[in-house]
Formats: sequence, C-alpha cells, structure tokens
Amino acid sequence: MEFYYTMNRIYALNEKGDTIAEITFPPMDKDTVNIDHTFVDDSLRGQGVAGKLMLAAAESLRRSGKKAVPTCSYAQAWFEKHPEFADILKK
Repeated sequence: MEFYYTMNRIYALNEKGDTIAEITFPPMDKDTVNIDHTFVDDSLRGQGVAGKLMLAAAESLRRSGKKAVPTCSYAQAWFEKHPEFADILKK
C-alpha cells in the first residue's frame, strides 16, 4: 500500500481515487501538531494499516522536529504501546 504525504495528512487511495486510510495532524502552533484523526476503510481492517499510518506520522514528525499531542483515541493507545516514540510527544 502506498501512502501519500501532505503537510498535515498521510493517506492512501484506492484505484478509484477514494481515500481508504488516513491520519491527520493539524498544527496547534509552529512546533506542535494535534494527531486528531485516524481512518481505515472496513475493507482494510485487521491488516495493521492504522499502525502503519501512525508509524509513518511519528517518523515524519520526528524528522521535522515537531511535537505531537494525540487527541485521537487510536493515537493515544498507539503511543502507550510504542514508548520509543515518547520523544515526539509534547510534555
């Protein structure tokens, strides 16, 4: 599955061009984003796509030097399971 990256969104499209998976992280300020939404189409459930989106977002944020505030329940749970990314969480 190919992910597409924009400034505050990572997503995947199906062959028709419809969004089938996405994570959004709008800015809170110049150094911080709010991970506020993850979506995975029912056709992809159980394949680890949401986790791959989170990993892509976390790595992207780490490279950019930005911090994250996860308000999406999935993102909050993901960070609890991946303490190796605690450095990108806003304290």
